[in-house]
Amino acid sequence: MAPDTLDPPRPTDAPAIPPWVSAVILFFVAVAILYLFPRPAAITVQGWRMFAIFVCTVLALMLRPLPGGAAVLIGVVVTMVTGVLTPAQALAGYSNTAVWLVIAAFLFSRAVLNSGLARRLALLFIRRIGHTSLGLGYSLVACDVIMASVIPGNSARIGGILMPIARTLSVIYQSTPGPTAGLLGSYLMLVLYQGDMLACAMYLTGQVSNPIAAGLALKTFNVSMTWSRWLQVSIVPGLVSFAVIPWVVYRLSPPGIRHTPEAAAMARDELVALGPATMGEKKVIAVFVLVCGLWATASMHGMATVTVALLGVTLLLLSNALAWTDIVHEHTAWDVFLWFGGIVRMGEAINEYGLTTAFASSASAAFGAWTWPALMVIIVLMYFYAHYFFASNTTHMVSMFLPFSTLLVAAGAPPELVVFSLAIYVNLSACLTHFGTTPGPILYSTGYVSVGRWWKVGLLISFVHLAIWGSVGLAWWKVLGLW
Repeated sequence: MAPDTLDPPRPTDAPAIPPWVSAVILFFVAVAILYLFPRPAAITVQGWRMFAIFVCTVLALMLRPLPGGAAVLIGVVVTMVTGVLTPAQALAGYSNTAVWLVIAAFLFSRAVLNSGLARRLALLFIRRIGHTSLGLGYSLVACDVIMASVIPGNSARIGGILMPIARTLSVIYQSTPGPTAGLLGSYLMLVLYQGDMLACAMYLTGQVSNPIAAGLALKTFNVSMTWSRWLQVSIVPGLVSFAVIPWVVYRLSPPGIRHTPEAAAMARDELVALGPATMGEKKVIAVFVLVCGLWATASMHGMATVTVALLGVTLLLLSNALAWTDIVHEHTAWDVFLWFGGIVRMGEAINEYGLTTAFASSASAAFGAWTWPALMVIIVLMYFYAHYFFASNTTHMVSMFLPFSTLLVAAGAPPELVVFSLAIYVNLSACLTHFGTTPGPILYSTGYVSVGRWWKVGLLISFVHLAIWGSVGLAWWKVLGLW
């Protein structure tokens, strides 16, 4: 088997449409907002300009005339040049604790990848339960779910670790793109993707958009979405989903090969070749256990989630499990830092200028006779299936989380129920398409699954997610006191 790829394959960064077309679209959208659409009386001129900048920045993230970091940086600069925000206000997002939590998680994941621990974990699962194709599906998803507890980059988890293993297993059974794709490869690619949606939803660190929700929830509704609280909220419906999703994908896209003893044998051989756990792996495991333990017991010692995360990075540095050059060269983390800090600050500014409150007030007038449970059902469905129009969980989160959560809270819905529901559903909703989140294009590009099959499976899996989290999830959240 080929060694792990530390810099995972990425979907193409080519613009969705020619850059000049995107520029024209952005120009006309800005002009329309500023000069054609009526400004609500409750919104100041500066607030309306902030809205125009925010909309154009989010649209640029979707159209991709420039890399995401460049688009957000331009948006931040425009807020300063136009006087909508002072330089101190515009750059305040880069001191946001959620931003630094993401950075720490990316650096921790670098140590996990460098040590070879992630690959060893995947091979252990395959050796244990990989004797059937269904068992292979469960082993790959289980590995992804465990890694998501500290690795926020699902492209690293899928593209850098699990997808190469899945492709190797497929080739062993002579399942290649084309006529033999259905023997094993199609199932493994689909179960990897659909399982990853669950992994993203399980933890605060599961996906980059989750800390955005946590930051907005704390500042807007004073709801604390810590690592331990998030896991407490997700654990029961998450385990039910873990038990169900690989089996449902297996039924919807049944592999031609059902028994895979060679996969378990391959994993045994690879583990023998790896030898005993190295000192680097042991150091990473020790820090991992310490960090997760401190996160889980935060109510006892009071250390903030980001403090624990940065403490973990510090221990990795002191133990030489992570080198300073690794931190300097972790370009993905610093790219995320640049656009993440900027877009978080813009989202906060939108709220500070009263735009989300104005949206909630306007929408409340239309739904004035509705009780909050009925309204929440409609909002969740709209919010979930809106992901057909998004190629990024983060863009979806930034665009819709705060307005919809403000609307529901204004209608009387419990704030903690609202923010956890919308934060989790944005991850699950990426199941719908082959471009719903970063691993989608990575897995689709292998050529094992057609667009039609991908979308059909995604739609049916969406019903499963809504059924589980709308029943088991709501019942569990009632026990926890979310509503």
